[in-house]
Amino acid sequence: MAADSILGNCELVAFAPTTDPEKARGFYEGVLGLRLVADEKPFALVFDANGTMLRVTTVHELNPHPFTVLGWHVANIEETVDRLAAAGVEFNRYKGMNDGDPRGIWNSPSGARVTWFKDPDGNVLSVTEFPK
Repeated sequence: MAADSILGNCELVAFAPTTDPEKARGFYEGVLGLRLVADEKPFALVFDANGTMLRVTTVHELNPHPFTVLGWHVANIEETVDRLAAAGVEFNRYKGMNDGDPRGIWNSPSGARVTWFKDPDGNVLSVTEFPK
């Protein structure tokens, strides 16, 4: 059986951990604008992330990873960053990457433009504008 036939046609489900579901709901629904599909207390909040199911799963303790766990492909990164900043989102600055850009946007060698921010639990999220 070819590997691409196992999960290649299946829908992806994304997961992010939270220790505080109320703060997570306020952020993912209220700030990012994802639609809450279900509140499965005490296990998870389920969001529709433009057709992808995002389960923000309740955990008792969390040590956030220093790398991106969720990211969004956006059409216009400047506009997206400005809207997120207006909603109170603060962007991560990484020495030598995006520390010189006023919006914190990194211009990658591939031409993609990326910036990072954290959710209330410290999970690193990103938005990326890919070259056209």
